[in-house]
Amino acid sequence: MDAAYADLKERLGEIHDLQKTRALLAWDQQVLMPPGGSGVRAEQIATLDRIAHTTFSSDEIGRLLDRLESFEADRPYDSDEASLVRVTRLDWEKARRVPAELRAEMSRASSLALPVWAAARQTSNFALFLPLLRENLELRRRYIDCFDTYDEPYDVLLDDYERGTTTAEVRAVFERLKVDQVPLVAGATREGERPGRDRPFPLEAQRQFELQVLERFGFERASWRLDPTVHPFASSLGTDDIRLTTRYHEQNLDGLFASMHECGHGLYEHGVSRSLERTPLARGTSLGLHESQSRLWENLVGRSLSFWRFFFPRLRDTFPEALGDVELEDWYASVNWVQPSPIRVEADEATYNLHVILRFELEQELLAGSVEPAELSEIWNARMLDYLGIEPANDRLGVLQDMHWAGGHIGYFSTYALGNVISAQIWERIASELPDLDAQFEQGEFGELRDWLTERLYRHGRKFTPKEMLERIVGGPIDPDPYLRYLGTKLATLT
Repeated sequence: MDAAYADLKERLGEIHDLQKTRALLAWDQQVLMPPGGSGVRAEQIATLDRIAHTTFSSDEIGRLLDRLESFEADRPYDSDEASLVRVTRLDWEKARRVPAELRAEMSRASSLALPVWAAARQTSNFALFLPLLRENLELRRRYIDCFDTYDEPYDVLLDDYERGTTTAEVRAVFERLKVDQVPLVAGATREGERPGRDRPFPLEAQRQFELQVLERFGFERASWRLDPTVHPFASSLGTDDIRLTTRYHEQNLDGLFASMHECGHGLYEHGVSRSLERTPLARGTSLGLHESQSRLWENLVGRSLSFWRFFFPRLRDTFPEALGDVELEDWYASVNWVQPSPIRVEADEATYNLHVILRFELEQELLAGSVEPAELSEIWNARMLDYLGIEPANDRLGVLQDMHWAGGHIGYFSTYALGNVISAQIWERIASELPDLDAQFEQGEFGELRDWLTERLYRHGRKFTPKEMLERIVGGPIDPDPYLRYLGTKLATLT
C-alpha cells in the first residue's frame, strides 16, 4: 500500500506541475504578454488543461485510489496521507464526468475572451465582448450537463469554488445581508468632500509605500512579486513563488487596499505546509475561506484605526503635498467612507456585499436564460440603481468592470461576500485569543496575527472541506451575525 501511495503522489506531482505551468502562462498573459500573443497562448493553455485533465481522470488514478482505501482508513482523518487520498478521490470523481475536450474548450474560450474583455472595458464597448460572454455561458451549461446530482444547476459551478455549499445556503445568507445592509448603507452614507481624496499621489511613491505595508504583513522579496495589471489578482506558482498584482490611481490610494487584499491571498498560499507541496492539497480550502483572508487583511486590519496610527505618519511623510493638511482622524474616516460607487473592488465595506449579491443573482438568471446576455448592461444598471442608488455612467464602470465572466469563472462571485462573513467570524475568535492586537498594530507588528492564522488555517491547505475548516476554527457553521455586528459597531463610531 505504501508503494501505491508513493505512486499516487508522484503522478499527482506531475499533474500539479502542469497546472502550475498553466497558472504561470495565465499570469504572464495578464501581466507581461504582448496582446498579439493571445491566440497562441489560448492554445497553449488549452493543451496543458487537456493533458492535466486526461491524466488526472484516468482509470489508473482510479485504480490507485481503490487500492488505497484501507491505507486511508488506517490513518487519522486529519493526517496528510488520509487527506490526500480522500480529497483526490472527490476531485477525481468530479473530473471523470467532464470530457477532456470540453475542459480544453472551456480553457481556450476563456483565454481568448480575456484580451477581448480588456479591449471592451477600455473602450466601454459591451457589444465587443458579448459574443465571448455568450460562448462562455454556453460552455458552462454544457459543463453543468455533465452532472446529474444537484438541487439547482448553479450548485455545480458553486461547488468548484466552495465544495459542499449549495446555492440555497448562499441565498439564505445573502437574503439576510440584504435585509440588514440596504438600510445600513442608507443610514451611513456620507456627503461632502472625502478627506485626502482626489489629490496627486505619484505612482512610484505609491508602490514603495505599498511594499512597506506588505512587508510588515509578510511579503518576502525573495519569494513574492508585485506587478501592475488591469484587474488585480493573486497567483501562487508554489508556496515560495507568490505573484501579486494591483492597479494604481494617480489621484487616490485605492490601489493600496487592492494590494493588501491580494496580499491576504498570498499569505494564505505562502502559509500552506511545505509537506503538501506538489499535491492537490497545496492551496486554500475554498475561495470563500480565501476571500475571508483577503478581506481580513484589507479591511479588519488595513482599515482599522490602530493600523493607521502606525502607518499614517509614514504615509503623510511620503505624500506631504497631498496629505499635509489631513489629520489621522480625518484619514481614518476617509478610508472607511460609506458612499455608493460603481466599482466593486473599490467599494466600501458597507456597500461591497451588495455588489456581489447583484452578480450572484445575475449569474443564475443568465444560466437559466431568464436574462438575455444582450440585455445585461441595461439590467445591471437598473439593479445598481435599486440596490445602491447609483447608475454607472458607462459599461466600463458597470457590466465590464470585472474579468471573471471573461475568464469563465461563473459561480465565483458569491465567495467574495461569503469571505466577508467568514472574516468577521474568524476575527471574533482571534480577538478572544489575542486581545492585544490593537497595541501590536500600533507598533507595526502583524506577526502574531499571521502566525495564528497560519496555525489555524493556512497550513492545512485543502485537507478539509470549507464547512469542516470553519467548524475547526470558530466551532460552527457560516453565520452572518458577527459580520453585521462588526459593521454596525464600526459605522456607529464613524457617523
